[in-house]
Amino acid sequence: MTSSLVRVERDGDVALVTFHDPDRLNAMTEAMGHALRDAAAALGADDSLRAAVLTGAGRAFSAGGDLDMIEAHARRGAESPGGAVREESRAFMERFYRLYLSVREIPCPTVAAIGGAAIGAGLCVALACDLRVAARDAKLGLNFARLGIHPGMGATWTLPRLVGPARAAEILFTGRTLEGAEAERIGLVNRAVERPEVLPTALALAREIAACAPLAVRATKRALDGALAATLDEQLGFEAAQQALSYESADLLEGIAAAREKRAPRFGGR
Repeated sequence: MTSSLVRVERDGDVALVTFHDPDRLNAMTEAMGHALRDAAAALGADDSLRAAVLTGAGRAFSAGGDLDMIEAHARRGAESPGGAVREESRAFMERFYRLYLSVREIPCPTVAAIGGAAIGAGLCVALACDLRVAARDAKLGLNFARLGIHPGMGATWTLPRLVGPARAAEILFTGRTLEGAEAERIGLVNRAVERPEVLPTALALAREIAACAPLAVRATKRALDGALAATLDEQLGFEAAQQALSYESADLLEGIAAAREKRAPRFGGR
């Protein structure tokens, strides 16, 4: 699961996934995207995995899309606007988004550990995770408009769901940079901590998740993913169906026994 650009380490039932191109501030290239997609596919196939943390090596989580790649598309588009070139650019960008947004397909909860800058598409990948821990002084920005390009990588979908439409509009229209402390205040990240504590805090959060019943947690992730598009009746139906499955699991009996015996449960994922 490990490549030169994306490294994967396991600590029991928690995985640490690291963008590893620190000299380029983990700029998002097509090659890195393929490496992340492969890592996400392998983790998604592992039923023993209970949580995953995504971070970046060096000074940045990710400085965003590779400017050389963006400039090459811009020059082609300026020379041959419309037609086949425009369609090729559209198709390429959608494929590119899906490489990085493969983190959404990992069935267990994911935590982004943002110890440094997360800019543009780099921040979008952090927003695609279920939870986020950032350094108080980390620079977070969706600077698409300042570059002259429409937002991508799901920015216009994830951001309003996290901070509301008005705050999302301000952030996207201005392209301004936020620090981690402000991001925590507006709900963009779950926790803002001192920089040395970012990865330990994210890993501790992942281990806290991993201590819970994995079947219930994975089903809860699916429930949350679908909740905003569902009616209350649809969501009640999903919850009832999942609770019926829980009644068939050994984990529920273990959880009840642990509660009665006032001890930590030992969930086996069955």
